[in-house]
Amino acid sequence: MSTIKPKKLEVGDTIAIIAPSGGIKDDTDLIRAERYFEKLGYKIKTGKNLLKNRNYLAGTDEERLEDLHEQFADKEVNAIICLRGGYGAIRLIKNIDYDLIKSNPKIFAGYSDITALSAMFLKKAGLITYSSPMIQNDFGAEVQNEFTINSFFKAVNDEEQKCFSTKVYSSGNANGITFGGNLSTIVSLCGIDFIPDKKFIFFAEDIGEPVYKLDKMFTQLLNIEKFSENLSGIVFGEFTGIDNEKYLSDLFNDIASCVNVPVIGGIKISHNTEKLTVPYGSKSAIHENYFIF
Repeated sequence: MSTIKPKKLEVGDTIAIIAPSGGIKDDTDLIRAERYFEKLGYKIKTGKNLLKNRNYLAGTDEERLEDLHEQFADKEVNAIICLRGGYGAIRLIKNIDYDLIKSNPKIFAGYSDITALSAMFLKKAGLITYSSPMIQNDFGAEVQNEFTINSFFKAVNDEEQKCFSTKVYSSGNANGITFGGNLSTIVSLCGIDFIPDKKFIFFAEDIGEPVYKLDKMFTQLLNIEKFSENLSGIVFGEFTGIDNEKYLSDLFNDIASCVNVPVIGGIKISHNTEKLTVPYGSKSAIHENYFIF
């Protein structure tokens, strides 16, 4: 499937905020983010179910899906930024109208659990999305991170970013589309058709996972024939809250030794405050010590 890159974000555009995964109990970050974007000259819309809560979800599956569909269908909306991650996106993927997404391409931004939507939008609709900061803790933070904000606006304005790797596990050059994101979320898609048909550079990050589980997840992906065949490079982001740094270093070296592609690490793709925005599904490259996208 050919890919579709949404139009750049311009001052005066309308940004919609939805919550396809987890909900919030306190709207402080939401209000701060709305004021921030409005001060920059953007208009804001919010999903009508945005502040609903059902246990650990932002409302029922039907309510979260309704907001997703309505904001893609709304011709006034130019970009959609997710409220937060958590869990819940995978519950929607079988009922998403991918023809609607394909017919109304627009910026769609989020990370963590939102990875499931980015992967499926790419696979089923060919839409390039953005692994990016979200409303909670990022755009709505009391003190925003300048690096994070700058990377986001570069990405949604189609500016190339070139990031130096602090660790090369396997040297070389590679080209492909960007694919990956939150590792545990990607692995949760195993069993359905989610792997791109094109060569890809796999980027990954996670939080709070012991290294043996990271090992299991990477192994599960590499055991999939199509994944290994289309893999052209690996970019390790940040894996925080792990149990042992040596285990993680050994794992990355083990992975690099068993794949015949360039492998680099130390890139600021992360759950941390400082994070890159990576266009999901766009052309990218590994060139010596750099990840270019």
